[in-house]
Amino acid sequence: MRVNWIGIYTMVRREIERTFRVATQTLLSPVISAALYIFIFGYVIGSNIQEVAGVSYITFVFPGILMLNIIGAAFASSSSSLYFARFTRGVEEILVAPFSYAGMMFGYMFGAVLRGVLVAILIMIVGLFFGAVTLANPLAFLFYVATVSGIFALLGMFVALWAQSFEQLTVLNTFVITPLTYLGGIFYSISMLPETVQFLTRLNPFFYFVDGIRSSMIGISEANTGIGVLVILGLLIGLAILVTYVFKIGWRIRA
Repeated sequence: MRVNWIGIYTMVRREIERTFRVATQTLLSPVISAALYIFIFGYVIGSNIQEVAGVSYITFVFPGILMLNIIGAAFASSSSSLYFARFTRGVEEILVAPFSYAGMMFGYMFGAVLRGVLVAILIMIVGLFFGAVTLANPLAFLFYVATVSGIFALLGMFVALWAQSFEQLTVLNTFVITPLTYLGGIFYSISMLPETVQFLTRLNPFFYFVDGIRSSMIGISEANTGIGVLVILGLLIGLAILVTYVFKIGWRIRA
């Protein structure tokens, strides 16, 4: 199958330009939100908490705060872009172009991943001022940021196809993503939990997202790294196949 690299590049460039056109919403907003989380939970509350897993509390929670905003950025990027393309019928121009369904998927996904990476860089700059940033394994960090962003970019695309109104775009984020994220160990170590709750936490895929980014930043892991990588890659590949398939059958994008 021939890959339309020019088409993918054009879609990614369009998504990046769109990100910078509304930078206050797409870049500044998550940075301010992260700064408040870092200050309140890491600096104010953290100053009264003893070390967690051998590091300061602010250093321990920072990777989780970073991941929370990466997820939001990637999900919002792909879901809003594709939904508006449906709403304005602009997606029809892509459908009639010499573009494969996998190419469409990659175009939207790469654009959302780059937005997630930009948000991560900006939040890390903020974290430096609080002394919260360490980077034990830069390559692993890039892997986790890119793959987690990719997962939620794909999930955002699926929701954009499913949604029948602007309100429905936020349903999954409000009732599924946010609760599972907070229950995935952002602000605490699972060693603080009863054994039964620890077991339930390990069934939450968001725990592996948090733990992966945390291990790459501070070198401390509470999960089995191999299982975490399998969960992340499995979700990424599975969602990529699903989104490509729904593009192929024209679900909600063809009359």
